[in-house]
Amino acid sequence: MVTLSLVHYIFIIMTVIILGFLIFKKEIVIPCIMGILLIGLAYTGNVVTSVQILNSAIITSNSELFGIMLVIALVTAMSKAMHTAGIDELMIRPVRKIIRRPSGAFWGIGICMLIVSWLIWPSPAVVLIGALLLPVAGRVGLPAIWAAVAMNIFGHGMGLSSDYFIQGAPAITAASASIPVTSVISASVPLWAVMSVTVAAVSFFMMKREMKKNAGAGQAEISSEYAVSEITRPVLARVLAIVVTVTFAAIIIAMIALKIQGGDATALVAGAALILTCVITIAGSGFQAALSETVDYLKEGFVFSVRIFAPVLVIAAFFFLGSEDYAVRILGEGAPAILNDISFFISDHVPVNSVFCVIVEVLVGIITGLDGSGFSGLPLVGSIAGTFSATAGLDTASLAALGQLTTVWVGGGTIIPWGVVPVAAICGISPAELARKNMIPVVTGIVVTAVAALFLV
Repeated sequence: MVTLSLVHYIFIIMTVIILGFLIFKKEIVIPCIMGILLIGLAYTGNVVTSVQILNSAIITSNSELFGIMLVIALVTAMSKAMHTAGIDELMIRPVRKIIRRPSGAFWGIGICMLIVSWLIWPSPAVVLIGALLLPVAGRVGLPAIWAAVAMNIFGHGMGLSSDYFIQGAPAITAASASIPVTSVISASVPLWAVMSVTVAAVSFFMMKREMKKNAGAGQAEISSEYAVSEITRPVLARVLAIVVTVTFAAIIIAMIALKIQGGDATALVAGAALILTCVITIAGSGFQAALSETVDYLKEGFVFSVRIFAPVLVIAAFFFLGSEDYAVRILGEGAPAILNDISFFISDHVPVNSVFCVIVEVLVGIITGLDGSGFSGLPLVGSIAGTFSATAGLDTASLAALGQLTTVWVGGGTIIPWGVVPVAAICGISPAELARKNMIPVVTGIVVTAVAALFLV
């Protein structure tokens, strides 16, 4: 029989408080800091040491997540350099030529958004795809609201929730669940497919039905702020576009052929992105100018990455305390395995089964997604997956993948009004209207995926 200590109860109480803050749409960094301090104080009985533990927890969190922060920063820097050279315009131009009807525009925008989001993440992809394809969608009669829906569900939904290329989301989830990132990725594929197909199909049929009812629906024009800049050196841009395309194709082939996965795959993408940034800048501006321009691109990339991960580092630091491996690094030898102890305590007192675990994982994923970031909840859903799998003998990776998909779909920028602002802005529509359009497809997808998860966990 497992006995819970004061440290365990503090962890449980602070987790409930954090969920409460999320329900009321409040930031959770301060509660996480308080939780770390209280656990440190309860474990050591020393105020000074508990303050030091707070620092150690964030350093430990940073050591686990910095690799992901780095690759996102470098890929973002590369995307900035590509935009300046006009490479992004050339790479997307063939797609613009084949879009002839509203349905084609919906799927064309969506698929392009998915691919680009996998490579450079959704935020930079929004400006790229919106500026290049939204005018085309308008010309063939696709209402701006449905162009925005396509960008949202394929980019911030399908792309960010899977994150198969950069592997930021699965890395955080896996670290919190104490399993390999490749396990989360593999387990997420069937669930991701169910979620993606369901959401895309429901959205498409809703669009077709609405367009039949409102045949004269107007089209919002793209803001001039996002207009595509003129390509001043088309030949160079074409050559560089080929170089970028071939490089990333070679990376994907190498990953498959050489079985490069996890951190090694992330390192390959990051290194290639940095090299391409230098090559593009030197070729476009000359070596002398590139010396300073490359620094500017890197600054922009790191600012973007840190803006995303600054709160995640603190949040993850708290939930990492639940894992025995991380707790030992933060609290020292003899630290309790908080989540394992809680899981065994639950198994002794509560009848836990797959239905209960799936429902709780989905609900926590939804709640943690309410902050609109999509990533701050990943440490919690990963930790819960590890806890429930130990309690009920379920597959940790599948349960963690379910939590990841739910959290990112809700909070990553599909049904939270403050999370869809970038897409709404570039499409010239109301964020609340876009969130409402996404609501039925996304909720339907979550329900269907949760049912599918019952057969996989």
